[in-house]
Amino acid sequence: MKPDPIRLRNEKLGKTVCQALEARGFKACWCPSKKEALEKALEWIPSHAAVSWGGCASAEQCGILDALRQGPYTLWDRDTAQTPEERTALMRQAFFSDYYITGTNALSEDGQLFNVDGNGNRVAAMAFGPAHVLVVVGINKVVKTEQDAWNRARTAAAPINAQRFGLNTPCSVTGSCGDCQSPDCICNVLTVTRRCKPAGRIQVLLVGEPLGF
Repeated sequence: MKPDPIRLRNEKLGKTVCQALEARGFKACWCPSKKEALEKALEWIPSHAAVSWGGCASAEQCGILDALRQGPYTLWDRDTAQTPEERTALMRQAFFSDYYITGTNALSEDGQLFNVDGNGNRVAAMAFGPAHVLVVVGINKVVKTEQDAWNRARTAAAPINAQRFGLNTPCSVTGSCGDCQSPDCICNVLTVTRRCKPAGRIQVLLVGEPLGF
């Protein structure tokens, strides 16, 4: 049987990107499949840890969030809130979690994380607060350069997420970033995480399957 050239390319690229992440102080692991990503996430997150997350379709698609909901963890899940005020309180409480789970909009080959955020809570938690941050990212989000990363975040991820959340933005209408000033704008806070300090606080699972948006 001939080797799968796509799988081989993804594996070689994934391992190279993990080395770049490690050089920048991140803890990184190449996971060829969603199943292996789930296993590694549960290995890294200790029992009875306080865990929270932002919007993270990638972790959901790997089965990580369902496994946490069924396991021996203390969960601060904003989706369980009964009121907007309770939801906001849970989002703030997330800054005190042992593990905060999130995705990233783009990951450059040299090991930097690029994100756009509507409220800022997700990128704020990545930068400071939770003791550990677990970033789950599919190989489809790996791009070559910084400009490629911003293009992906703003012209691909943002319009798709605006559609998911039913937001009234130009990109919901056209599918293309309009650099808008809309009240529903999903690109209010833009961040680059170019290094991890302290080393190892941000842990990245790079998965060899497409994930997220």
